[in-house]
Amino acid sequence: MSDVRREAAIRQHGCLAGHLAESHDGTWAFTYAKGYAGPPVSLTLPVRSEGYVFQGFPAVFEGLLPEGPQLEALLRKHKIDRADAFRQLVTVGADLVGSLTVSEEPSGPPLESSKT
Repeated sequence: MSDVRREAAIRQHGCLAGHLAESHDGTWAFTYAKGYAGPPVSLTLPVRSEGYVFQGFPAVFEGLLPEGPQLEALLRKHKIDRADAFRQLVTVGADLVGSLTVSEEPSGPPLESSKT
């Protein structure tokens, strides 16, 4: 079984820059895509082959989330838990300010279809 609970693709100017992943133990990791040579997704995350590990949701991605009335509307409209920063990020990920876009990616093996 994979240790990844949820995963998102992070794109910079439309090119895959890397992946943000949540582990089952609650830690987060951001890893640049192999061969990525574009600009960093943040000045605090320079491009490198080793991944970055965070004990909580990474502040650099939390900073992309809406606040105030926009956050309240997002939570209400999509029925998202206020504490679920990942779900908030992937929900607004196609319409972020700046050059980044974020989209959820399935993690782990595909679910088997149920037979009736």
